[in-house]
Amino acid sequence: MLSANDPSLKTWVEVPADSDFPVQNLPFGIFKPKIGTARAGVAIGNYVLDLQEMAQLGYFDTLHLKDHAVFSQPYLNDFIALGKSACQQVRQRISELLRHDNAKLQDNYEHRRKVLLYDTEVHMQLPVKIGDYTDFYSSMEHATNVGTMFRDPANALLPNWKHLPVGYHGRSSSIVVSGTNFHRPNGQYKTPDAALPGFGPSQQLDFELEMAFVIGQSTELGEHIPVTKAEEYIFGMVLFNDWSARDIQAWEYVPLGPFLGKNFASSISPWIVTLDALEPFRVPGPVQEPQVLPYLQSSGQRNYDIHLEVSILPDKGSEKVVCRSNAKYLYWNIAQQLAHHTVNGCNVTIGDVYASGTISGPKADAYGSMLELTWRGTKPLLLADGSERKFLHDHDTVIMRGFGKKDGNRIGFGEVRGKVLPAKEI
Repeated sequence: MLSANDPSLKTWVEVPADSDFPVQNLPFGIFKPKIGTARAGVAIGNYVLDLQEMAQLGYFDTLHLKDHAVFSQPYLNDFIALGKSACQQVRQRISELLRHDNAKLQDNYEHRRKVLLYDTEVHMQLPVKIGDYTDFYSSMEHATNVGTMFRDPANALLPNWKHLPVGYHGRSSSIVVSGTNFHRPNGQYKTPDAALPGFGPSQQLDFELEMAFVIGQSTELGEHIPVTKAEEYIFGMVLFNDWSARDIQAWEYVPLGPFLGKNFASSISPWIVTLDALEPFRVPGPVQEPQVLPYLQSSGQRNYDIHLEVSILPDKGSEKVVCRSNAKYLYWNIAQQLAHHTVNGCNVTIGDVYASGTISGPKADAYGSMLELTWRGTKPLLLADGSERKFLHDHDTVIMRGFGKKDGNRIGFGEVRGKVLPAKEI
């Protein structure tokens, strides 16, 4: 077990009992203080630990890092580029400094005032500069539900689905950090009874409950990452909401797949939880039948037991949890996703984001999208204020949360939220 993950560790920092960010987590992100520029930080309880200040005060001198300037950058890419070993050393050093029996930082009140900021006093930023983004389709429950709705229920899964992790290349420029609001997209759509398509604001705006991993090591064109080494190339994971305009998507996706129905906005949580911190939550994935090809064969525990939930908060209303799912349901794990993505020699770059696709569970209340929860609008959801939703309304806020819990410790991701604003006039 990594010592920074030790469930018995205690910290001198005040951490609420139900916090996603105990001393065993220590996720990395980018924040902007009230005064100063964006820089790297770590979440601990309700605080952000300023890594730029920590470096300047000499707390990382013993690590012999190549460049302390990585903590002063507006993205984590340069820090991640130091390598997994260096990142692990930084996390380990922070863990040591925050432990209850370490007085070095604890008793230096002047330093504490400089390096520990309340999370309400900072603005979280996009954690990495994202060069490329791919979205997979890795939940069998979700793929089966969609196939049942739109095709023959007896043949809900397409012939290739159990043989490879299906995915598409998305739009990285429209990925935004949690708390960023967006406008309802305009586009073409065609109702079943119409002879010709219409144009206007999407009437079937949806969320998709997903997780995503962030690449931590670049490759050259032509290089393949095998399943057995894939996790060496993954820095950590975030929550991901792949907003979707179902009516625009349905009209445009044949023959080349998602386009304008998907690329208007995607939201990610600001804190990247390292794979090291997620180590205690490894579980076996679903049995894959038929057996996959050798380059996709995956042994050991490569799924993660991460509880996921989605809430809808209407304007001037109360929040209502509409979905509870779990990342362990994914049929295709992150190692298989990355192995397949690179098997043709596709190169990857530090900061690239790879999302799981909607994570749905086996029961109706675990479906990870409005499309499934309302079964294409035929079974509206009832919210706390008594209003109904077939799809999302203007001014609705969607909030996604995720955490693992084991041995009394909760390792979480915080939340990813976004509010739907009315469409802009065209």
